Amino acid sequence: MQAIILAGGKGTRLKPFTNVIPKPLVPLGNKPILEIILLQLKHYGVTEVVIAVNHLAHLIKAFFGNGKSLGLDIRYSLEDKPLGTAGPLKIIGGLQNNFLVMNGDLLTTIDYSNIYKNHIDNGSDITIGTYSKKLKVDLGVIESKGDMFISYNEKPELNYQVSMGLYVMNRNVIRHIPENKKFDMPDLVVKAHKLNDNVSCHKGDYEWLDIGRLEDYETANKLFEKNRSYYIPE
Repeated sequence: MQAIILAGGKGTRLKPFTNVIPKPLVPLGNKPILEIILLQLKHYGVTEVVIAVNHLAHLIKAFFGNGKSLGLDIRYSLEDKPLGTAGPLKIIGGLQNNFLVMNGDLLTTIDYSNIYKNHIDNGSDITIGTYSKKLKVDLGVIESKGDMFISYNEKPELNYQVSMGLYVMNRNVIRHIPENKKFDMPDLVVKAHKLNDNVSCHKGDYEWLDIGRLEDYETANKLFEKNRSYYIPE
């Protein structure tokens, strides 16, 4: 399997850490987030990785090199300007017929080989990794019709299916991405769906956390230190 890791963002919500190091190198325990991801990918059968870089790219390259120390073949794709989360795919050569695409700041226990297999079995053009996220509303929610009261729900807990920032894609969807323009994954998914590509969702029993904010980073550190073997499979 081949994996594309999007690691070019500035990580502004994780400042001050990301003033001096790129977000994928922010540590969980004694390992950078990106190293944990790479170890997981290797465990599930990924052999080739392309890391799309921009912000502080030289540090990521210096840390991982060609990937031999991890048993992977790693190469890099450098953006001259920010291209969003889907735009970098347009300038990456050597894409396999189907490949994983993911953000470089995810803490998850997903079985990458399973989502890849489902993508192939379903004949999908895009498979979106999804997670069931519960959101608590710390207010009393009122339902009404016009001026008339219907119901009162005190501090409800809502359940949403959210994108994990993890996809499996067929190389054919690259044609939907404009040249040399900022283009994000939601744009690509919606465009592909409108053009009748097969877009499917993958659901499963796994943990997931997007390490985008300081509070998420603190939570991720606690989870990782408590269950290191859960996130780094032997």
